[in-house]
Amino acid sequence: MSTPDAATFDWKPALTPGPVTLRGRCVTLEPLNAAEHADALWKAVQGHDELWAWLFDGPYSSEAALRLALEQKQAERSSAVFLAILPNETQEAAGYASYMRMEPGHGVVEVGNILLAPALQRTRAATEAMYLMAGHVFDHLGYRRYEWKCNAENVASRRAAERLGFTFEGIFRQHMVVKGKNRDTAWFSMLDCEWPARKRALEAWLDPANFDSEGRQRQSLRSIPR
Repeated sequence: MSTPDAATFDWKPALTPGPVTLRGRCVTLEPLNAAEHADALWKAVQGHDELWAWLFDGPYSSEAALRLALEQKQAERSSAVFLAILPNETQEAAGYASYMRMEPGHGVVEVGNILLAPALQRTRAATEAMYLMAGHVFDHLGYRRYEWKCNAENVASRRAAERLGFTFEGIFRQHMVVKGKNRDTAWFSMLDCEWPARKRALEAWLDPANFDSEGRQRQSLRSIPR
């Protein structure tokens, strides 16, 4: 892959992500709102404290505590823009994700703070949510680089990044202290020049024709050329 020559690289800053609604066949993403989403999210994650193991916050002992945390996320839009994830068949929030570490001047943004309730995990809706967020970044906001970072010990997150088409770039050792523990961070990225092929692969996998009458995939995402 060639790097643009400095003399011909006509770069213009990307747009800063903001609250947005993204709609797909299986899922809708909308700006996270504590008043609208706290009840459904609490019901979706209650009793599953393991969901918070790799996140910077949680778990929460009550709906009131979760609601307060969601209110704080709403108020911090300059550092992260959170979107609630609503499967279309239920129209109830079952998770959220955010755009974070936003650097529009360099065209770099990260997807993170991803919380998926058990009912949302390993579903077409979850994959489509990530497809919609990536598409918004590259196709509408003009970013050059889309990042995915996770605890290096979080095998599930690392597999998800690679399945979606992110490229592993390495480990930042002793990168953070999270919840009183050391975190080595695994870095992944996707570039604007790579997005068209990743987009085609994701669209081919999400196509209803790729699933049988019982909802089983005919072709895995990893097996689709990109």
